[in-house]
Amino acid sequence: MSDRTLTAVEPEPSPHVDAGDEGYSKDLKSRHINMIAIGGAIGTGLFLGAGGRMAGAGPSLAIAYAVCGAFAFFVVRALGELVLYRPSSGAFVSYAREFMGERGAYTAGWLYFLNWSTTAVADITAAATYAHFWSMFSSVPQWVCALVALAVVLTANLISVKYFGETEFWFSIIKVAALVVFMCIGIYLVVTQHSVDGHTPGFGTIGADGGLFPKGVMPMLLVIQGVVFAYASVELCGVAAGETENPGKIIPKAINSIMWRVGIFYVGSVVLLALLLPYTAYSDGESPFVTVLAKIGVPGAAGVMNLVVLTAALSSLNSGLYSTGRILRSMALAGSAPRFTGRMNKGQVPYGGILLTAGFGVLGVVLNYLVPGKAFEIVLNFASIGILGTWGMVMLCSLLFWQRSKEGRVTRPAYRLPWAPYTQIVTLCFLVAVAFLMWWGGGVGRTTVECLPLIAAALVGGWFLVRGRVASVAAERQGLED
Repeated sequence: MSDRTLTAVEPEPSPHVDAGDEGYSKDLKSRHINMIAIGGAIGTGLFLGAGGRMAGAGPSLAIAYAVCGAFAFFVVRALGELVLYRPSSGAFVSYAREFMGERGAYTAGWLYFLNWSTTAVADITAAATYAHFWSMFSSVPQWVCALVALAVVLTANLISVKYFGETEFWFSIIKVAALVVFMCIGIYLVVTQHSVDGHTPGFGTIGADGGLFPKGVMPMLLVIQGVVFAYASVELCGVAAGETENPGKIIPKAINSIMWRVGIFYVGSVVLLALLLPYTAYSDGESPFVTVLAKIGVPGAAGVMNLVVLTAALSSLNSGLYSTGRILRSMALAGSAPRFTGRMNKGQVPYGGILLTAGFGVLGVVLNYLVPGKAFEIVLNFASIGILGTWGMVMLCSLLFWQRSKEGRVTRPAYRLPWAPYTQIVTLCFLVAVAFLMWWGGGVGRTTVECLPLIAAALVGGWFLVRGRVASVAAERQGLED
């Protein structure tokens, strides 16, 4: 059957049924999903991480954001095709179960947990760093600020999915509004050639300070693993599809909008940062947006932007707790995660999985106590490994789905990943290249990649511990169906 013929037919219902999809309310609406998609593309990776990366790679950072953004879009577009085939709160874990069996679902789920449990640490570290911008919090230990941030977001996440949707909606409104205001200010400064800290904005700022690659091409390549982290939440709208009232209509629009949001908010803002100040003006540990606004001298502007980036960190943490709660429940009902992570409260929230992720966040509080200056960089690298693994599993599921469609076993929806299977293969090669660059860069990144055999051993050992229960659950479900 040709692609042209496939495009003309409606997708057939999937015969696969995931027990983890039962019990959820369908309270997320179009505006929630659209703003969740935006929030997934704007977070601490841009607001906090871009400062240190700009200092390390210079203006070429914009190229890194553009390249990684394109691959992030391929991943979420592939996930979107699978969502229209079969919406599931288990998302790619559920699809891995259908196309690769329980071992695939187990691997996908725990890699995703590695991603978000370490990202949660990065988020509370970022929140604590932002809080120290204000003098009233400068004397408060970083670990205390991190603990408060975790407690506040955890409480909000346990109420209901509708409350989560509303929270993310307003978090995203704040982030988008702040970036729009900043970009308007930046464009005005560039157009009027208004001096910023003694520098005249424009391409002359880039040319006078070493050009696009002031330190060569390699630094730009080495920051790519950190830039990948900046896009870590783009898959969230796929998880939220299981609690959406009309995913077939809402999800494609939300996913298609991600590409231009990436171009405007990520690439556009980084280009403006490069035009406004020399890359040497930015530093690790301070938001580059705060750096610019502080040097402009607008009263209170830096404080307002710092509040916005604090919101972004809390939003990312909120999203991580939400998504891992759903993923872990899908796994728990299949037997590959602890039983308590499958429990739901009266608000139809899988509180067990959320609490497990929050428990790892507490380990992040300890990390902030022991090594407050290195906490963000350490967890950033482990989160990047989790992201690479998660995106890899999404593309493998997409590739297997494409293969089954060619065999006539499934029907692809009209909304699909373009240029399959080449897109999946190129994206998988890109993910492997990012892992190599992490190792090549040395330092914490090399140590993280060298821990991959330990992560693999832990996954294998864990599978041997749970495979008996997985088989028992599967047999029990088969008996009920018969």
